Amino acid sequence: MFNSLSEKLETAFKNLKGQARINDLNVANTIKDIRRALVDADVNYKIAKEFTDRVKDKATGQKVINAVSPGQLMVKIVQDELTELMGGTEAPFNVSGNPAIILIAGLQGSGKTTFTGKLANYLKTKKGKNPMVVAADIYRPAAIDQLTVLAGQIGVDIYAERDNTDAVSIVQNAIREAKSKNKNVVIIDTAGRLAIDEVMMTEVANIKNAVNPSEILFVVDAMTGQDAVNTAKAFNDRLDFSGVVLTKLDGDTRGGAALTIKYTVNKPIKFMSSGEKMDTLDVFYPNRMAQRILGMGDIASLVEKAQSQYDEEQAKRLEKKIRKNQFDFQDFYEQLQQIKKMGNLKDLMGMLPGVGSTIKDIDISDDSFKGVEAMIQSMTPYERLNPDVIDQKRKTRIAKGCGKDLTEVNAFMKQFEQMKQMMKMMNKMPMGMGGKMMPGMMRK
Repeated sequence: MFNSLSEKLETAFKNLKGQARINDLNVANTIKDIRRALVDADVNYKIAKEFTDRVKDKATGQKVINAVSPGQLMVKIVQDELTELMGGTEAPFNVSGNPAIILIAGLQGSGKTTFTGKLANYLKTKKGKNPMVVAADIYRPAAIDQLTVLAGQIGVDIYAERDNTDAVSIVQNAIREAKSKNKNVVIIDTAGRLAIDEVMMTEVANIKNAVNPSEILFVVDAMTGQDAVNTAKAFNDRLDFSGVVLTKLDGDTRGGAALTIKYTVNKPIKFMSSGEKMDTLDVFYPNRMAQRILGMGDIASLVEKAQSQYDEEQAKRLEKKIRKNQFDFQDFYEQLQQIKKMGNLKDLMGMLPGVGSTIKDIDISDDSFKGVEAMIQSMTPYERLNPDVIDQKRKTRIAKGCGKDLTEVNAFMKQFEQMKQMMKMMNKMPMGMGGKMMPGMMRK
C-alpha cells in the first residue's frame, strides 16, 4: 500500500543528506519533490501546496542535533504533518444505545456489504458485542445473498425482507427484531449506486432520520483516489456522517483518499480494510499510517495482530519444549496456523521497518505455507512428535504423500533442524536475575 508514494518521498529526503543545517537553499528541491510526490498520489494540488508550505516553515533554519541528519529531521517533520493531515489521533467509535445503530453508506462497488460483515465480526470477537446485520439494499438481490453468506461465516444474525421495497420499514422492523432478541448492535447495509443520484441520497437520508444512528460510516474505495474525496463531500453535505472507512487498501492504492479525506470533509477515518477475509479490518491510526508511508513500518499494529492470536497456555507449553530442545513438527505446524490467522503475509512483512520497499515487487502469496503444511500433514502423528525417527525411507514416503520432490523434503528437514539448533543456542544465552531466564523472553 502506498509503495509509489513511499519511494518518491524517500528519494526527496536524500537531497538533504550530508548537510549540516536545513536552509532555504537545500530544502527547496526537497519540498518540490515532496509536493510532486503528493500530487502524483492523487492529492489535490492546493492541499499538497499547503502541506509542503507548513513543512517548509517548520524545517527552515532548524539546527541538526548530534546523531540526527537533516534528512532524518525532515522525515520527522513530514511524519508529524502527515499524521495531522490524516486526523492526528485515533477517532472514537460510538456503540452506545440499546441497540446501537450503525448506518453504512457509499457507492456501489466500494465494499459496503463486505465491510458490514467485517464490522459485525470485529464487534463480536474484539468488543464482545452481539450484533445483527440488516440487508437494506432493496435494489440488488445479490447484496442480500452476499450479506447472508457473510453473516453465516461469522455466526451473526441477519435481518432481510426480500419482498419489501420500503427500505425504511425494513430497517424499523429489523430494530424491533433486534430488541426482541437482545441484540446490542444493529449494522445497516444500505443501497449504493454507480454514481451519486437523488433517489439514493433521499433514501439513505430517510433511513437516518427514521432510526437516528449512533454512527454513520461512509465507505470509500481507496483505489478511486481524489474521486472518492469528492464523493465523500457530497455524501457528507447530505448525511453529515460521523466517520470514513477506507477499503481495498491491498490494491493499487496511490494514497490520495487516505491523505486528504479528513482535510476535505473534516470527518475522521475510523477503519481501514483490505482483502475479503472477515478478520482483515483494522482501526485507523493516523500516526501508524504516516510511519508506513515513510517506510518506518508499523510495529505497534504487528504486535497487536500477534497478541490477538496469542494463547497463554500454548505459549507456556511451547516455552518448556524449547527449553528442553523438544520442539517438533506439530509445534511448528501450530505456529504456522497462528501466523496465518494474523492476516495477509505480505502486509505483515510490510509492517517491519525498512521491509516494505524491498518486497514491493515480490509476489508473496498467502499460500506460501501450503507446501510445508502438506509435508507435515503427510507425516504420521508419531513422526510429527518425533522428528528424529524420520529416515530416508520415511522421507520418500512423505514426499510421495504430499506431491513434492524428495529434494524439497530434505531441504525442509534441514531447515527445521537448523531452526532447532538456533533455539538450542537461545537456551544458552545469558540469563536474567537469579540465573533464570527473564519472564516471557522465550515466548516472545
